[in-house]
Amino acid sequence: MWKSVEAAPPDAILGLTEAFKNDSRPEKVNLGVGVYKDEAGSTPVLKAVKKAEKLLLAAEKTKSYMPIAGEAAYGDEVQKMIFGSVCDRAGTAHTPGGTGALRLAGELLKAFSSKTIWMSNPTWANHNNIFAAAGLTVKEYPYYNPATKSLDSEGFFAALEKIPEGDAVLLHACCHNPTGVDLTADQWTEVAKLASEKGWVPFVDFAYQGFGESLEADRAGVEAMLNTGIEFLVASSFSKNFGLYRERTGALTVVAGSADEAAVAMSYVKKTARVIYSNPPAHGGLIVTAILQDSGLSKLWQKELDVMRDRIAGMRIALADGLKQRGVPMDCSFITQQKGMFSFSGLNKEQVDFLREEKAIYIVGSGRINVAGLTPGNMNTVCDAIAESFKG
Repeated sequence: MWKSVEAAPPDAILGLTEAFKNDSRPEKVNLGVGVYKDEAGSTPVLKAVKKAEKLLLAAEKTKSYMPIAGEAAYGDEVQKMIFGSVCDRAGTAHTPGGTGALRLAGELLKAFSSKTIWMSNPTWANHNNIFAAAGLTVKEYPYYNPATKSLDSEGFFAALEKIPEGDAVLLHACCHNPTGVDLTADQWTEVAKLASEKGWVPFVDFAYQGFGESLEADRAGVEAMLNTGIEFLVASSFSKNFGLYRERTGALTVVAGSADEAAVAMSYVKKTARVIYSNPPAHGGLIVTAILQDSGLSKLWQKELDVMRDRIAGMRIALADGLKQRGVPMDCSFITQQKGMFSFSGLNKEQVDFLREEKAIYIVGSGRINVAGLTPGNMNTVCDAIAESFKG
């Protein structure tokens, strides 16, 4: 069966991590995969998570299956988090991570939309794979201007004006991956207005809530959609903001025109989920629910989230300052203006290859840097190496 078949290429990001693990150089630095690191270079288990797990372990009485859409309490807490309150015209399903939410939505779009989805150029590498595997036609709209290292607002809005009715448009709620360039609240209002006027379906990927400005400020996009009364989709991930990477905890929220229509939508969400993965994994969802329902745990979690966000912002400033001090021939102020874990650094493929091969610094081929992987201990090493890459 496999004798004459060539091996599949490694994943662009996770494959980089495998290469990093196999690198024996002690000074190696991984700035590829999107995983938060603390100042010691470790990915911690949040204190709020550990406390919630102790409570859950003590109270646990069964390992029976979860409902297909997960527990109702989980759905309510997810909606409160992404909207500010429970939405009566929305339904939420607990999914295996944000990736599971994206794929589940892709199947629904294939069945009920025009089967075409538009996404930003650039976007997270796996977006294309997920929606192509779901049978959708994938197209791109302009987003990033490499010359200004900011939003290509003219190209972006001109493209949204022309997207056909019924097509889906994937939008990053905050902390755009890979660029770190986000829409302003006013721009989100304009996007929601265009979606309402043109009749295309907004699909918001909400993978980093709380990593941009705050839990509240980061939901400006979904609030703008909600205020128009249009139908839209939201894929949530709790890998980053709760540190639940390996628990694969996410959600798909479908906002319909009414409560009755939301119930119809959820019937197809459940039918589709049953075919793909049957039931969601319990542990991560129970943790999120326990934390969000308990005021003490919720306050502790939000403090820990603030610490993570502030540390990343501090590393942005340190990186920009370090490169400037070393005379790097570009204005690095854009690094501090971007939001979230990632920075589209402007490094080209030759520089990325140099950093990996000569300096044991691993960066995605596009030049995307995981700023959360920078620490006080490796900052000088990284800045020195990047500066040297400009001299080659």
